[in-house]
Amino acid sequence: MHHQWLLLAACFWVIFMFMVASKFITLTFKDPDAYSAKQEFLFLTTMPEVGKLPEEKHIPEELKDAAGEQVGVSSKGILTRQGQGVPEQLLCVLVHLRLLPPPTHVHSRPLTLQPTGKALPDSRLIQPLVYMERLELIRNVCRDEALKNLSHTPVSKFVLDRIFVCDKHKILFCQTPKVGNTQWKKVLIVLNGVFPSIEEIPENVVHDHEKNGLPRLSSFSDAEIQKRLKTYFKFFIVRDPFERLISAFKDKFVHNPRFEPWYRHEIAPGIIRKYRRNRTETRGIQFEDFVRYLGDPNHRWLDLQFGDHIIHWVTYVELCAPCEIMYSVIGHHETLEDDAPYILKEAGIDHLVSYPTIPPGTAPSALRRDREARGLAKSQRLVQHRI
Repeated sequence: MHHQWLLLAACFWVIFMFMVASKFITLTFKDPDAYSAKQEFLFLTTMPEVGKLPEEKHIPEELKDAAGEQVGVSSKGILTRQGQGVPEQLLCVLVHLRLLPPPTHVHSRPLTLQPTGKALPDSRLIQPLVYMERLELIRNVCRDEALKNLSHTPVSKFVLDRIFVCDKHKILFCQTPKVGNTQWKKVLIVLNGVFPSIEEIPENVVHDHEKNGLPRLSSFSDAEIQKRLKTYFKFFIVRDPFERLISAFKDKFVHNPRFEPWYRHEIAPGIIRKYRRNRTETRGIQFEDFVRYLGDPNHRWLDLQFGDHIIHWVTYVELCAPCEIMYSVIGHHETLEDDAPYILKEAGIDHLVSYPTIPPGTAPSALRRDREARGLAKSQRLVQHRI
């Protein structure tokens, strides 16, 4: 009798375990994504220090419209995937850590986040991720102690002199020569109301800082400077550093279209005396002379003699202090066709002004670039300093 009760209890236990297992299997097949989504969310929450990423990112309205069906956008501006909220700042981390493909150009490829539904337009989804990735890359470089001597610079008067102010629309633009700087100055001149349109601005006025109506940030008090740095929309443009050096050399030492005599008659002789190996050679400054000068870590004493004329080839760190100033957007000269409209839209001025047509012939030909790059390659110090 005792054995019969034990057998009956064992049968009931087996039936009970079978019912529990059946329930679990049923739930799993009903919602196969539930468990994986939970695990994915737990994985994402282990990403490092999201709170340190640049603030004030937002999703453009047209992105919300385009992505709403597939990705979903909450009322707080948070992209959602598989029913789980993923902050867009976290998407920046995913892109940077290569967990999502890093887009380098807004028209690089079509993008579909799910296998069903229509593809999202490149310019609507990839664009914000591109700019977020650029800002996060800067933050990572700034946090790298090994690069601190190269990445950090005081926000000195030299830096503040490079930043132009548009108080009417709360915009700060850091001037980085050889990256389409003239065109951006024209945009700000119109916004400041000095001229009604870009077409009406005389070329000789753009860089005449007594006539163009562009105040420098250095002209304000310390309190006013800090207020603008904290609250204004801030941007600057960069370019492939070697292309920028080639452009600066040709513009200032070869063609010199603005007839600035100090480059050929003062700066060039100073570089030749210090860095030309064959002192008997009487030719004017050559590109290799220029490269030796830039690659010398002790060339600062010579820069002091040259004054502000060196702005055409000093680094972006020295010009705009991106580790000390939190910029809103960083544009690339190579993708200005996409970046310029995005910057105007983010600054809230796209309905007021358009970026001028990019002049033809601003990029060197492949043949000239190859020849000039050989001179750059001879200076390992220059490569380390500029990349």
